[in-house]
Amino acid sequence: MEEEETELRNPFPSPPSHYANYTANNLRLLELLSQRIKDQNVDIYTMNQHDILSDQSDVPQWPLIQLEKPRVDWILEEGHYKVFDDMWFVKEAIPSLAELGRHQLYPPDPSVDRRPALLSILRSLLVTYSNLTGAILAPPPPPFSDVPPEWQRHMEWINVLAQNLMAAANDLRPVQARGNLESLMQRQLELRREETTAIHSKCDELEARLLELRASALDTASHQIASASQKGESTLPDVTIQDVLHLSDHRFAWDVL
Repeated sequence: MEEEETELRNPFPSPPSHYANYTANNLRLLELLSQRIKDQNVDIYTMNQHDILSDQSDVPQWPLIQLEKPRVDWILEEGHYKVFDDMWFVKEAIPSLAELGRHQLYPPDPSVDRRPALLSILRSLLVTYSNLTGAILAPPPPPFSDVPPEWQRHMEWINVLAQNLMAAANDLRPVQARGNLESLMQRQLELRREETTAIHSKCDELEARLLELRASALDTASHQIASASQKGESTLPDVTIQDVLHLSDHRFAWDVL
């Protein structure tokens, strides 16, 4: 028995000992037993599997119904199940102090405002702590007195108040996490807006610079063409507006690099 308890407390326990019973022959016998019980309308908990499977060989001494799969509907109805002697709940929920049998001083309904109750608990905690300091400085009771000391009563009350504060704070953890997530998402949205604004500003600046370069290139080309025509030079190549714009784009690219 002690070895089984030690195995259950092991962080990586071995499989249960009855896992070796799940053989192909035993599963076949279980299927046959279930079919015959259904046909004969026999109670599965009061039947004798050796009588029903009398024509079969190698019928084990232990009940074959142990190989049945767990009833999920029963687990959902009870709300919990056990694995390696540890109880697990189907729906994870933090039990309240009242459900744990403790003294709960704040409203159990989460929709009710708990701030007045928590302020009262905090004031009571401060007053009790002040009374505790006075009780510690009081003279000790007689040696054979059965009356518990006053500081012990204050310590018990402080323990109850502290449990209520911690339990109420744990109930607000989802609200706190939701608020932190909203703040994080709001900050990310603001950063994206700032980055988008900076990108648009840079694009506007580049477009203005590009227009200036194109205008400068057009002016330079027109001056060169006018001066060449005045001098009567015919050796200049024909330059179109598209060539000038192409040249200005290359110049802009070099300026950016």
